[in-house]
Amino acid sequence: MTQKSDIRSKFKRIFWRLFVLGVVCVVLLFVLINVGWIGYLPPIDELQNPKNKYATEIYSSDLQLLGRYFYSKQNRVGVHYSEISKNVVNALVATEDVRFYDHSGIDGRSLTRAVVLTGILHRKSSGGGSTITQQLAKQLYSPQADNFIQRALQKPIEWVISIKLEKLYTKDEILAMYLNQFDFLNNAVGIKSAAQIYFSKSPANLKVEEAATLIGMCKNPSFFNPVRFNKRTLDRRNVVLNQMRKADYLTREQYDSIKAIPLTLKYQKVDHKLGLAAYFREYLRMMLTAKEPDRSDYASWQMGKYEEDRKAWDTNPLYGFCNKNKKPDGTPYNIYTDGLKIYTTVDSRMQRYAEDAVDEHMQSLQKTFFREKRNRSYAPFSRNMKPEDIAATLKKSMKQSDRYLRMKSAGLSESEIESSFNKRIEMQVYSYKGDIDTVMSPLDSIRYHKYFLRCGFMSMDPHNGYVKAYIGGPDFSQFQYDMVNVGRRQVGSTVKPYLYTLAMEEGMWPCDKTILQPVTLIDGNGKPWTPKNASNKEKIGQSVTLRWGLANSNNWVSAYLMGMFTPGSLVKLMRSFGIRGQLDPVVSLCLGPCEISVGEMVDAYTAFPNKGIRVDPVYVTKIEDANGNVIGKFSTQPHEIFSETTAFKMIYMMRAVVDGGTGGRIRRNYGLYMPMGGKTGTTQNNSDGWFMGYTPSLVSGVWVGGEDRSIHFDGIAEGQGASMALPIWALYMKKVLGDSDLGYSSNEQFDIPSSFNANSGCEENAFE
Repeated sequence: MTQKSDIRSKFKRIFWRLFVLGVVCVVLLFVLINVGWIGYLPPIDELQNPKNKYATEIYSSDLQLLGRYFYSKQNRVGVHYSEISKNVVNALVATEDVRFYDHSGIDGRSLTRAVVLTGILHRKSSGGGSTITQQLAKQLYSPQADNFIQRALQKPIEWVISIKLEKLYTKDEILAMYLNQFDFLNNAVGIKSAAQIYFSKSPANLKVEEAATLIGMCKNPSFFNPVRFNKRTLDRRNVVLNQMRKADYLTREQYDSIKAIPLTLKYQKVDHKLGLAAYFREYLRMMLTAKEPDRSDYASWQMGKYEEDRKAWDTNPLYGFCNKNKKPDGTPYNIYTDGLKIYTTVDSRMQRYAEDAVDEHMQSLQKTFFREKRNRSYAPFSRNMKPEDIAATLKKSMKQSDRYLRMKSAGLSESEIESSFNKRIEMQVYSYKGDIDTVMSPLDSIRYHKYFLRCGFMSMDPHNGYVKAYIGGPDFSQFQYDMVNVGRRQVGSTVKPYLYTLAMEEGMWPCDKTILQPVTLIDGNGKPWTPKNASNKEKIGQSVTLRWGLANSNNWVSAYLMGMFTPGSLVKLMRSFGIRGQLDPVVSLCLGPCEISVGEMVDAYTAFPNKGIRVDPVYVTKIEDANGNVIGKFSTQPHEIFSETTAFKMIYMMRAVVDGGTGGRIRRNYGLYMPMGGKTGTTQNNSDGWFMGYTPSLVSGVWVGGEDRSIHFDGIAEGQGASMALPIWALYMKKVLGDSDLGYSSNEQFDIPSSFNANSGCEENAFE
């Protein structure tokens, strides 16, 4: 044997030993990975139930998606394979893993090609070796690698996980998991969010070209972002279409036809501040995530709020739902990650009509307000405001601003902060037509935004308590303070139906009469109190009915009734109406100086068309977990307040408010002639405008006013409730009654016995 042969033989022995050693090492590596000694291998139960974070979905009563709750970049909603268009599946398989249905998690041919062509020969266009299952394993269990070595070490772990996933799941389930997991950018996490955000449709309805667009993004969603790079994404989409042609999912004719279609999006930006019912969704979020009240968390002046929250925790199953109810593992529900489905009572069509009515009227009213305040030094405040009071109000708002708090936390002095707030800078300010680029000081911008009037609106079914529409302000993106259930304002004359209810319940009748004249009462301090009355001077000294007094919102008639009862009895009755805030037992309570929320007022007024039975507002009917199990049901909670006879009397009187009283413009200006009752309300200096109205099947309430009570119209013509609030109610009802699909009719009658005669109550028998 020659020396050359010895060297060759020795080389072969070394080579095969190294080869066998390498194989053994590889096998050992996979064994150690499989038993969990190297890297992180998720336990079998986690592989069977991957811990995906899913957004919670909020649905309207007509099953329209109102919005979602999710952490940033977690707008993921899981869908079943059957809910995904075959176009999406075909595009994914053709582009990412054409032999997906033939391998068991690892594709040997693709892996070899990737190692040789990409790894050794450095051909970038040769394609990757990862299967869809491997990509899923990476998405689920591989953290972001910082360098090539880390990524190389992750690969074998992903291979092991892939094989296990293939044993545990069907091919269809793996495809669905992958599509549910992928982040398509722009808060579109998962195929359902992506289909909705980019094309405004469900994943089941995606066309071939739409499916190809989304699957094309899987290569690099930032680079192939259709919102920013239309042409680039279009080219990528056509690559996917060509792959579908090669895989026989498309014919040549179909491919040629579809690739010529332009890339057109129906993009909807996702933001908690945008979309339908934003105020409602935020209120619901706060309700669901509320924690059990702890007295130590409340300041001494917040004891009323503590007691209110404590009662809500104890009696309202929706309040604090996520913390009062536990998942099977004993942890509280998380509305941002647990994929709950919340079915609300809000009707998306009625909500849209309400938002349109608010937008239409508030824009018109705002123009009137700007016009009245133009070139007035005190604007937007009352002409009675002194300059020093205006300055104090603006300074208080400055100290409550985020800008001030940031500068304060950064250690700047008061003088430095004030100097900054008075320096003119470039900025954007709000308008109903969109943000405006301008130059002004931050303090001036605070004053500018105070010009915008605020509002609150709620509509509910008086029989089951279902809240149909909810608007807490003119624009949630700019004014996030909720004036339905968070804010409270003086209610003015809309309090009077409570006083008249007390009188009717005590045996009085609408046709009972009194002399119209000033009435003086003695308050709790022994001082005389005589309310003012601005209208109906021609009737002074004449005999008028109680029905006339309510219809014309006469303060003297209210004072006359107040003199017959104690303030305490009125407070007690108002509590039964569901009023929770501060109610001082004083004689002036009959004119509405108390502060009540829109939500409480609408809730209270349900008792009138519902025969004396008030129902609590119902916002949610049921909540399901991510698996479709019902974990919460919510039902109507009725409260009997007064008799049916009293209810009939009140309907009779409150119809007169609309038929010929202070709410008459509903008939005159808006042509609404359905049976209804209502009440206008205007507080001192026109600071608050109210209108409460109800039909046999719908109770709705509106408040309009400034951010501060010192911001209001100077004149009563524009500042009264009939001008500020009533038009929103009327516009909303016109839209609701005009939609026959909603089931509301202008011919619906109040359920009052034909034998009842409100006028005969002044005789011996009210029933003929």
